Amino acid sequence: MRVSNIKNTTGYVLGLTFIILGLVGCDDNAVPTSAAPNVSVLPMGFLIPELERVRTVRLYLPPGYEASTKHYPVLYMQDGQNLFDNATADAGEWAVDENLNKLAAEQGLELIVVGIDNGGDFSMNEFSPWPNKRFGEAQGEQYLQFIVEVVKPYIDTNYRTVPNVQNTAIMGSSMGGLMAHYAIHQHPEVFGKAGVFSPSYWYSPDVFTHSKSHRMDDEARLYVLFGSEEGDGMIADTDKMHRQLKQQGHPRQNMQFTTVEGGQHNEKLWREAFPAAVQWLFK
Repeated sequence: MRVSNIKNTTGYVLGLTFIILGLVGCDDNAVPTSAAPNVSVLPMGFLIPELERVRTVRLYLPPGYEASTKHYPVLYMQDGQNLFDNATADAGEWAVDENLNKLAAEQGLELIVVGIDNGGDFSMNEFSPWPNKRFGEAQGEQYLQFIVEVVKPYIDTNYRTVPNVQNTAIMGSSMGGLMAHYAIHQHPEVFGKAGVFSPSYWYSPDVFTHSKSHRMDDEARLYVLFGSEEGDGMIADTDKMHRQLKQQGHPRQNMQFTTVEGGQHNEKLWREAFPAAVQWLFK
């Protein structure tokens, strides 16, 4: 459910951190869900305060969560509707739940994943902190503050997380990858790991100047991935960022830049790359 303007809406209770919208309804004609049983849609919408928009949040809990007392690292991901369920995905899901269930069983890698739905027509603006002549104003800082000040405190309060920087990661693809890159530089006290898939560095040259003036912590882990068939611009921009971060002195063991031969700019690339990326980030 998308609500783009709630100024004149009655019956909602606005809190400092979220707005309750009620349980998500069902569509009898919808595509059957492919989400695993340990994935849920939180029964409330979360308000992006400065943008006056409400966003759906999806939650993956490790298979053993209910039977344990353990606390878990958390991965925040963009484009939540594309992560777990073919019924909501635009062009095929990432299968994050199936992949993590398998990694939990085979390798003991257990994470909480928080998937934040994208804003549809607002996505380009929300995922960039810098304006663009074609796409308009920047709303990325407001969106990122929403994650840091609204979503993360709610998750840390209501679920058994390890909330420190070393156990908090962010990941996204395309414009969501640009946001993940920005987040680990803008808030190094919050995010200690970032998965940056097919990043839209082309959107603004400010991403390069910002990465110089807002350095990651030396302990931060950055995993950047793109496909060889995504175009010369993707290859050139990502190579430029790689060179820049090395010149800035970020430890090489904490950076992984990966090219997937034949990979294209799509969910297939990101789905297949996810297991290796998450293992490297959380090893």
